[in-house]
Amino acid sequence: MDTRTLQQKIDGMLYERTAISKKPAKLIRTELDALRDEDRLTPDLVFKDPYILDFLGLRDGYSEKDLEAALLREIEGFLLELGAGFAFVERQKRITIDGEDFYLDLLFYHRRLRRLVLVELKLGAFKAADFGQTTLYLRWLDRYERQPGEDSPIGLILCAGKSGERIELLELEKTGIRVAEYLTDLPSKDLLRQRLHDAMAQARARLDHIVEDKS
Repeated sequence: MDTRTLQQKIDGMLYERTAISKKPAKLIRTELDALRDEDRLTPDLVFKDPYILDFLGLRDGYSEKDLEAALLREIEGFLLELGAGFAFVERQKRITIDGEDFYLDLLFYHRRLRRLVLVELKLGAFKAADFGQTTLYLRWLDRYERQPGEDSPIGLILCAGKSGERIELLELEKTGIRVAEYLTDLPSKDLLRQRLHDAMAQARARLDHIVEDKS
């Protein structure tokens, strides 16, 4: 790994994200794939999990409107946290389906992916209904907002928590929707240390399993 790549990983808090990820093995595998093939950019390489939003200064008792307002107030910090290539397009975009108005939380565009990115904010844990709602919004964007030369819009559901089994049953990896947690405070060093230790143990076990399969 060259110095520039290492610095990018440090700046992106790779180690902290690996330590607090609910699926550290998947995160590690994704990072290794990215290093192996830097020219191939996919949504899985663009989206992070979790997103660290400690710069918002939110305290207990905030609402979804408070979260959205804080993100817009600190839009530069949020764009940096999202990563390179994102451009802010619109907030609370109104769309009409069957005569009923709906409002999209945040709409971005990713230059390298060449597609719109819808970000939906959820205060609580991820629910299956969130997937259905986001799917509907993406279908509308694909029909009415997608421009020539662009790929289909994709969505990111940012929530305070998520259920791994629920996400697996919905097979989100086959859709244009990803779910990620956000943290308004960075966990303690002790928790990070423990999660990092667990992640390393899982990665070592996975590597041993791969070696055994090849032998």
